Amino acid sequence: MNEVFARAGLRVLERGWLSSNNVLFPGGSTQEPVLVDTGYATHAAQTVALVKAALGDRPLARVLNTHLHSDHCGGNAALQDEFDCAIDVPSGEADKVDRWDETALTYRDTGQTCPRFIRTGAIRDGHEIRLGPYPWRVIAAPGHDPESVVLYQPDVKLLISADALWQNGFGVVFPEIEGIAAFETVRHTLDRLAGLDVDWVIPGHGSPFQGLSAALGRAHQRLNGFLSDPTRHSRHAAKVLIKFHMLEVRETERDQLVQWMADTRFMRLTHEQHFAEMAFLEWSSALISELAASSAIRIIGNRIHDD
Repeated sequence: MNEVFARAGLRVLERGWLSSNNVLFPGGSTQEPVLVDTGYATHAAQTVALVKAALGDRPLARVLNTHLHSDHCGGNAALQDEFDCAIDVPSGEADKVDRWDETALTYRDTGQTCPRFIRTGAIRDGHEIRLGPYPWRVIAAPGHDPESVVLYQPDVKLLISADALWQNGFGVVFPEIEGIAAFETVRHTLDRLAGLDVDWVIPGHGSPFQGLSAALGRAHQRLNGFLSDPTRHSRHAAKVLIKFHMLEVRETERDQLVQWMADTRFMRLTHEQHFAEMAFLEWSSALISELAASSAIRIIGNRIHDD
């Protein structure tokens, strides 16, 4: 185990792209076990098994979500059923969860799934939360999601960055799909992260990494590309949504995939905003072909396979 992570009393359960990474604080005699983010619903049983294997006979006490995209909280319900654990969400999401508004939570709009769970608390910018042996600072990190937060521990110089920062970029800027200007919000978040003293970053997807400054440089370069050509971001966002769907279903008929695209509001919005000069069927077919050309999916006859 990474010595810094051991000192911080955490384990990184690196998952992939369908499910976000999970950060487990097993706790001790005076510290409750806490899990940061829980992956996607399709992997919920695996998430429960991983947590049980790591904790042994100790029950998970709390889940803390950095944001409520389905790949970060899809295991909440299963963990709550198994452990009767508390669940803390970003404060701006609390009412949406209490009402279980799947449109406001974007699950309907992205064509994704998240089983209902009960939140018991809320976290906000400036909060200090005890995780393992250290207090962690909650920092608002809007852009990818308006309510997203990151977690920072200055003594061990650790940042849990969720989808606000990856080693080579950041998550899709979903407000932009809805016509809400958010690229400058991403820039503000990146600038705020630049002010932190960080040795290791634990991203929402991908391996933990060092080199915060270099990662921020790559993120700014990517952001500047989106600002200079917003259609580039829109096309990227559409491909990400398709790839995520394919990771979930694994394979499908071409016609079924195109119908899913037509039924998914964020896909329709992306088409309407930047590609309306093309018929939807022509646009969707072009995206499928581009994903196949990049080996993100495979086309065999009339069937589409996740690659």
